[in-house]
Amino acid sequence: MDILRKVREFIHRHGLLSPGDAVVVGVSGGPDSLCLLHLLVRLREEHHLRLHVAHLHHGARGEEADADAAFVADLARRWGLPATIAKKDVPAVARAHKLAFEEAARRVRYAFLARVAGDVGASKIAVGHNADDQAETVLMHFLRGAGPAGLRGMLPATPLSDYRLLEPMADGPLPSPSPLLIRPLLDTPRAEIEAYCAAYGLEPRFDRSNLDTTYFRNRLRHELLPLLETYNPNIRRRLCHTAHVVAADYALLEQLRDQAWEEVVRAETERAVVFDRAGWQAQPLSLRRALIRKAAYRLRPTLRDVDFVHVEDARRVAEEGTTGAQATLPGGLMLTVGYDTLTIAEAGYESPPEGPTLPPDVEVAVALPGTTSLPATDWTLEAEVLETWTLEEVEVNPDRWTAYLDADRLEKPLVLRTRRSGDRFRPQGMGGHGPRLTDWMINAKIPRAWRDRLPLLVAGGEIVWVCGWRVAETALVGPTTRRVARFRLIRASGNTHHASRRQ
Repeated sequence: MDILRKVREFIHRHGLLSPGDAVVVGVSGGPDSLCLLHLLVRLREEHHLRLHVAHLHHGARGEEADADAAFVADLARRWGLPATIAKKDVPAVARAHKLAFEEAARRVRYAFLARVAGDVGASKIAVGHNADDQAETVLMHFLRGAGPAGLRGMLPATPLSDYRLLEPMADGPLPSPSPLLIRPLLDTPRAEIEAYCAAYGLEPRFDRSNLDTTYFRNRLRHELLPLLETYNPNIRRRLCHTAHVVAADYALLEQLRDQAWEEVVRAETERAVVFDRAGWQAQPLSLRRALIRKAAYRLRPTLRDVDFVHVEDARRVAEEGTTGAQATLPGGLMLTVGYDTLTIAEAGYESPPEGPTLPPDVEVAVALPGTTSLPATDWTLEAEVLETWTLEEVEVNPDRWTAYLDADRLEKPLVLRTRRSGDRFRPQGMGGHGPRLTDWMINAKIPRAWRDRLPLLVAGGEIVWVCGWRVAETALVGPTTRRVARFRLIRASGNTHHASRRQ
């Protein structure tokens, strides 16, 4: 069987090759990679390709693996192709990185191919994944509870920059710009590949470890898929069809997700992604899930899958949790609910304050009425005595950075400062009880990193407003209040980070 036409059309449809490309071909010596190399040799003149063979000895399987390496080296010599043959102790890598052998082998192999591409100036790396591999991958991801990113299976082309997990496995820096990993055989069943090898007198090597059902993929290949074929003889084709459908739908979801990302991300570093909670909640359900997944992948590129269970748990906490609530994500990540933010970061990460801060031990006199600048920030405090006001306006206050206080209860001096040893605070709703400020901050779940920098409005030595969090019982506006003082913290940009919470 000659599958050249099918593979040529697949390459053209997905734009896998361009005239003059330098291509590293990963060749294990098995049927898939041998067929792939033979086809690319036949297409070499048509596309003006420069081919380079690469083979990695995994440091396992003893003499069989030695024979595989010798076979590939001899094949490249006979076909007049340059080759790089290398050996890596994959079992040692697996132990060092606490990975299953299959996963360690995959990462080490891709890192090796990337390094070879950099050495020879190749922009493409071709590997022999076929349609049966695709069916197995989709089924494997389904069994692991993957979302649409996993159910689309392998893509015809993937930038190796998507595999930042390779860096620790490489012997040196990965090439930049990143080569493209291409899979020209992804629509070709294994049976057609084996028939092609027989038709052209190719004599592939066979890796007996592929029969070892202690490996999950082998068990799925040799036990589960044959069982499923008794229910649907076309199960492999149907799984590949599912991958095609999901991949097309996911491409649209990615566009919408990336647009939403620009709208809802307040801050992003290598350690944390911070969402605007209201903006995130305003997105459709599928995008809320997709945003959580994207944040996890951005922070942990080594993650293979962020399964549905983790995403759903995080989503429920993000939607329903109170300040300080947390949900666990893979890779040692946590989602933490703030008053108006959602932070996805490594466990133990303390996010910077969401609003204005003061340097410790700084005290700033507050003018009433008047405008006070907070040192070393772009925030100001506007204070005024309202000529007209209603109790409803005061009680239904949606802005956490605005406080209404009884002006006649504010003794002088009026200052902004940070907390001090021995501070006590009588918060609204506690009947005048005055716990230690430190204890109250802990109970209010104010992050530890914020506590020493949080501005406090102090009148006559008494804390009357923990800015952004709570006003004091002693300065509350009530039915007998005659004059109301309004304090508003305003950022130069005009963004005061509104949150639907009463002061």
